[in-house]
Amino acid sequence: MRQAFRQFQYPTPPLAIYPSDAIEAHRAFIARRRALRPVEEYRAVTPEEWQEFLGHFERRKLALGDCGRAYGTDCAHEHACARCPDLIVDFTEKQRLIEIRDNLTERIEEAEREGWLGDVEGLSVSRAAAEEKIAQLDARGCRRTPECAPAGTDESAQV
Repeated sequence: MRQAFRQFQYPTPPLAIYPSDAIEAHRAFIARRRALRPVEEYRAVTPEEWQEFLGHFERRKLALGDCGRAYGTDCAHEHACARCPDLIVDFTEKQRLIEIRDNLTERIEEAEREGWLGDVEGLSVSRAAAEEKIAQLDARGCRRTPECAPAGTDESAQV
């Protein structure tokens, strides 16, 4: 039996060997790219710049979770975080998000009674976004629990 598989075995382990001209071409490419970039980009970072960068992450902590927008970018949604696709809601804040959704529903009902159609439209967009985030939390939480597994599967065995 052992002889049957001998043909598939290597006499020595295979090695990734790259021709030296390929390596040199890549190094030359990197050198050309660096020569095109401004020299200022290769200087040491000042302590103030480093603190600003770290502060970016601290300023992204929100009541509902964390904002995932990129460093140095402004909030395009004017801090309407429930609407923002960059908001990463924390599981522990699900109840707060449900309260926000319920409050939006009450505000929509009031706006409809008063005839504030502009408010109805804006609040409806916010409520739909809050409902979507709640559904996302439910889906993320459901993947972690065996009782949410579809019938006929044993999700606990897959972990």
